[in-house]
Amino acid sequence: MTSSSATSKRLNTLRAPARWWVRSLQAAAVASLLILPAGSTASHAVPAAAPASGAHVYLLRGVLNVFSLGLDGIAAKLEAQGIPVTITNYLGWAAVADEAAADYRSGRVKTIILVGHSSGATVLPDMVARLSQQGAPVKLAIGLDSVFRTSLSGRVGRYVNYYIGNGNGEPVAPTKGLHGTLENVNVSNIPGVGHLTIEKSEIMQRRVIADIDAVVFGSRPRQASAAPAVTQ
Repeated sequence: MTSSSATSKRLNTLRAPARWWVRSLQAAAVASLLILPAGSTASHAVPAAAPASGAHVYLLRGVLNVFSLGLDGIAAKLEAQGIPVTITNYLGWAAVADEAAADYRSGRVKTIILVGHSSGATVLPDMVARLSQQGAPVKLAIGLDSVFRTSLSGRVGRYVNYYIGNGNGEPVAPTKGLHGTLENVNVSNIPGVGHLTIEKSEIMQRRVIADIDAVVFGSRPRQASAAPAVTQ
């Protein structure tokens, strides 16, 4: 066995338990949402002081809503810039996509932006495809360390997949049905960034917000101001 083959085998051996762990948490997430009392919701829309350029950012958490709380910080900073946001668990991605498509067709939303962490990043390609099928192209999608292999099709202006190459993160594969730009960015060299901290990292939060600002505000992104924490 060659050295590279042995290294690859060791990496696959390390990744398998992590994926099993994520699948177990996904099953627990489904079970927990099934027993939610009537009237409860897994989605939270944050009103903005002044909508910016018709943009709306949809943020998808991973399992159990407890491992992606850094998305709340991103949402608060976006809200401070006047950008409307919706935060939901990844299990609600299809309903959120349908709502976004309806708002796009009605003209209430002109620019659809998606951000997902962990399992929320895993479902982003499906969400892009579903929106495309409904005539609602995604302007920007940002994935934060999906640990499952996914492929991308549909219409998306720019898809940025930030993943941890020396961990469990996976690049996104393009398909012939992709109309847009796909970027796989390995962020394993950023200090302190791991699967459970990537969305909490100040460096990564600044990157995500800069990517969004470039779309919403063009070449002159606004500086995020302090804002109260977003509650679920």
